[in-house]
Amino acid sequence: MKYDDASWHYGGDFPNDLPDEAGATHSGMFLAWALLSDLGGEMQTEEMPESFATLEERSLTPGAFFLKFCDGKLTDEDLNDEGNKFAAAYFNFENGNYLADYETLLLGSLPSLYHVPDAWSTYETLKPVLDQRLKEWRSNGG
Repeated sequence: MKYDDASWHYGGDFPNDLPDEAGATHSGMFLAWALLSDLGGEMQTEEMPESFATLEERSLTPGAFFLKFCDGKLTDEDLNDEGNKFAAAYFNFENGNYLADYETLLLGSLPSLYHVPDAWSTYETLKPVLDQRLKEWRSNGG
């Protein structure tokens, strides 16, 4: 199952003043958080340990990681069982709260969610809310 694809964003209604890579930031942030929160699938954590190391070392930003190692596609193979269940409930663009949380925390006066910087400081702002959402989801029976 594919949760998101950066090309869906930069191939659609996308700001002309941004590079295509900006369409990967929001999903890259979620995936980086999931992997660093032990929600990663075997493909990311065991089969490609060098990719996981780039997140642990912060040698690549979350969006750059997402583009380099996932080809800009977030799929069920990137997450473990719990990660997939959480993503289905929270990351789902139609009825999940991820994009609403992302925009509330990070948008500020920026013109679109695509203008949010792909930076570890962005990740650090988002991480506590994602941690809390996961905790709430688990306490409600996951």
